[in-house]
Amino acid sequence: MWGSRRLRCTSCRASFNPNQVFCGRNRSPTVRKCGSVSRKKPRVATASDVRLRPDKALTYAALVIMAGVLATTLAQTQVLARLPLQNLLKNELHADRTANAAFFFWAGLAWYLKPFAGILTDAFPLFGSRRKSYILISAVLAALSWLALIVTPHEYRNLLSVAIVINAFMVIASTAVGGYMVETAQATSGSGRLTAIRQFIQQACLVINGPAAGYLAGIAFGWTAAACGAIIFLLVPVTILFLRERRQRLDSREVLGNAKRQLVNIATARTMWAAAGLMALFYIAPGFATALFYKQQNELHLSTQTQGFLGLIAGICGILAAVGYGILCRRLNLRTLLIWCMLTATIANLAYLFYSSLGRAQAIEGLNGLGYTLAELALMDLAVRSTPAGSEGLGFSIMVSVRNLALFGTDWFGSNLLDQYHLSFNALVIANSATTLIAVPLVLLLPRLIVIRKDAEIYRATTKRQ
Repeated sequence: MWGSRRLRCTSCRASFNPNQVFCGRNRSPTVRKCGSVSRKKPRVATASDVRLRPDKALTYAALVIMAGVLATTLAQTQVLARLPLQNLLKNELHADRTANAAFFFWAGLAWYLKPFAGILTDAFPLFGSRRKSYILISAVLAALSWLALIVTPHEYRNLLSVAIVINAFMVIASTAVGGYMVETAQATSGSGRLTAIRQFIQQACLVINGPAAGYLAGIAFGWTAAACGAIIFLLVPVTILFLRERRQRLDSREVLGNAKRQLVNIATARTMWAAAGLMALFYIAPGFATALFYKQQNELHLSTQTQGFLGLIAGICGILAAVGYGILCRRLNLRTLLIWCMLTATIANLAYLFYSSLGRAQAIEGLNGLGYTLAELALMDLAVRSTPAGSEGLGFSIMVSVRNLALFGTDWFGSNLLDQYHLSFNALVIANSATTLIAVPLVLLLPRLIVIRKDAEIYRATTKRQ
């Protein structure tokens, strides 16, 4: 059974035949001490282990994903720093709605180019690693960039330049975490559960972000930069302690071959492009996020703390939506979930027509947090299922890039409609809802293989065959 292979003693490191009871140097009858066969300590599971230990691998992967999503979400310029930056641009630099929205559109430039980060992490291992090395290096550089923002002069172009650099490093870390999530989800058929975990953490970020951003917007901006830098740096120790992966050795020809295979794999992934098209239609609508910020301050006269409290309400309702989706995805197929979740989001969006007082604002933000989160969950579940195996980082990053480009681009477009063409806020809400509704019936055109199954059905069927 063992052939001619020899092992090493765990105590004295002398080699011996597996058929021997003791090693050659120690003839003592203490088998446990020097004569036992070496046993390696159990290591943390990675995406490459999920087929051997799916339950444990899913648990360990969830821990890494939770930390990664928390750090790469909360520390973005568009999340914890958004309200302080919006307040600084509006009240200190006196930027109008169009300039304010344009700042965040260009600050998020790297997020629209996320597919290139996907190619980088999938095809070009760094120090033998496709995930860990990229996460560690990009998290450290992002933290340093946030610290640089503390001493940056409060001038529109200077702030924007540093924000673009911050997001460039954040994108690489986010891509590596997303690729790790997709690898694990596909191997365990846990796309719905991992997507729910991802969205749960994102909504938890909104809960934290609401009151925290409201408070930070009322004090010196340097505290915001310091807080964001500390948050993204938290990913470093978590990655070192819990993420393990097998080292990969590639020569230059193999690296180029990998990159070519990645592009061919993605270019021929019809299911993924169909899913990306649906996401684009859902998100491409005249946005009103920046317009809402100005409405809250100019018409409802809300303080930054109150604005942050509204974000807290939306985040709590979003968490409830994530918990509910985690249950529903195991009882309903994805096609049913997509239709009903997208309809719920459209109805919740129309409620902004009645955004005229603080009481109504609280109720509407809660309703939108629930409805919009459900739609995001279903669409991200679709993105995970549609991503081709072997191109997890690139495929998932394309899906997320479609979302980000549409969200921030349409917010800039919507703000421009209000400033340049004097469109009313209610007209913008109606146009947004109508455009979103168009995408709902197109769910029926998605490939049946992707949307007809419930979460974990594939894994149960595979287990039975084995």
